[in-house]
Amino acid sequence: MTVFPNVKLNLGLRVLGVREDGYHDIETVFIPYYGFCDTLEIVPSHSFGINISGPEYTGWDPAGDLTARAWRLLRSDFNINPVHIELEKTSPVGAGLGGGSADGAFALMVISDLFSLGLRPGKLAEYAAMLGSDCPFFIYNTPVFATGRGEIFEPVQLPLDGFRFEARVPEGVHVSTKEAYAGLGKAGSSTDLKTALRGPVSSWRGSVVNDFEASVFPAHPEIAALKEKMYADGAVFAAMSGSGSAVFGIFEK
Repeated sequence: MTVFPNVKLNLGLRVLGVREDGYHDIETVFIPYYGFCDTLEIVPSHSFGINISGPEYTGWDPAGDLTARAWRLLRSDFNINPVHIELEKTSPVGAGLGGGSADGAFALMVISDLFSLGLRPGKLAEYAAMLGSDCPFFIYNTPVFATGRGEIFEPVQLPLDGFRFEARVPEGVHVSTKEAYAGLGKAGSSTDLKTALRGPVSSWRGSVVNDFEASVFPAHPEIAALKEKMYADGAVFAAMSGSGSAVFGIFEK
């Protein structure tokens, strides 16, 4: 079975503080974005195997990839056979787009289908949360307002009729989540994201914020320049996605 995991964009991102478990509470809106997709093929096999390739594969251990972890996670609860995984990475790595999280979530859904496990979205999302904070979003793959570690969702209505998204990634610039949080400081912005998003898109500049920009832009001026280029190219709103390095713009169609 072959699927094409897409990525996500963060429409605003507030970091509210550190939790007792060491994670951070956040507020954000996740939006699916199909401008970048990986190719994931999973088939039954006599023994487990995984191969990762593609222009964005930079040599991490395949056995530790989220797709392999997804299979091990379901195998621990269900009597399923081994699989062989082929993953071609074309979505940017270290760009705040959640490509790896998408791969893990899609792997859970494919394996559930392959072995007729009958796992409903809510249960798949529980397994996805064990893989990573961004993973549950890709089970639903629809715009949501996310809180907690980014795994608690509620529906969101956005005034985006008549607009299109475009994401760009500065060449050779990667930002790790650890780096982004390390530079953030003790508190993020005080902007009320829900309130800001109720206004027209033309009002979002300056009110819908990504708290990571304050720490990432000084360290990576190429990302800040890319955001300004989006505005120069006519974007109504532009921002960094997640912890970077990708930047997206919202343009009138």
